[in-house]
Amino acid sequence: MSYFRVDDDHVARFERDGYLIVHQLLDHEETELLRKIAKADREILEKRSGRQDAEGNKALILLNTDLREDIYGAIARSRRIVDTMERLLGGEVYHWHHKMTMKEPFEGGAWEWHQDYGYWYNDNCLFPYMASVQIAVDPCTKENGCLQVIRGSHHLGRLDHGRVGDQTGADRERVEAALQRLELVYCELAPGDGVFFHCNLLHRSDANRSPHPRWTFLCCYNAARNDPFKPGWYPNYSYLEKWDDARIKEVGRRQWEAMMSSATA
Repeated sequence: MSYFRVDDDHVARFERDGYLIVHQLLDHEETELLRKIAKADREILEKRSGRQDAEGNKALILLNTDLREDIYGAIARSRRIVDTMERLLGGEVYHWHHKMTMKEPFEGGAWEWHQDYGYWYNDNCLFPYMASVQIAVDPCTKENGCLQVIRGSHHLGRLDHGRVGDQTGADRERVEAALQRLELVYCELAPGDGVFFHCNLLHRSDANRSPHPRWTFLCCYNAARNDPFKPGWYPNYSYLEKWDDARIKEVGRRQWEAMMSSATA
């Protein structure tokens, strides 16, 4: 089985644009396992919380800083993702956190314009040596609120951020100025596609006004050399063991079988 491997052209595009789209980052079986497990996961359904946008609509999220032996942990540890992050960030990385974001049909709220480093800066990381990968669980389209990015905006450096609804949003005047000078890109993704993006890339997403759900799984990483200078809510550096890519299916199949057995017991 051939899995995605990052090359020099990918790195150059990431450094220029601040993001990199990889089609079929997860294959069909991996994607289907992730979708089935996530949508039957009682922890997600019971513990997810809402974040209001500027209009009062809620986008749902569940965030975890610990890695378990489940499909989420297998993806976050997989070589195709961790090796890519290490090439993009120029050195060893560790798991910062992972999360599921959920926009339900007709009601899922927007995520306002922001940079992840706009608030991760306050978690005691001195440098923007951080990045995320978003993986589509459902189709991500303009209609159901796909990720939007401002190409090259990571070169602006960190902008001031403040409260927008229940969220943290970037300085609106500077965002508008960036939109006048740089390209707005809608990152439409098929299930299993992924987009890697720099922590200073300006990004947002619209509310879901379609009849289709938009769930995405995100894995976030910090460079080992950017260990927070004092303890905070997020974890300090710990060695991240890389798992062979094939373990996503192995762990996912076992987890799904256990869930089905529990449901019929």
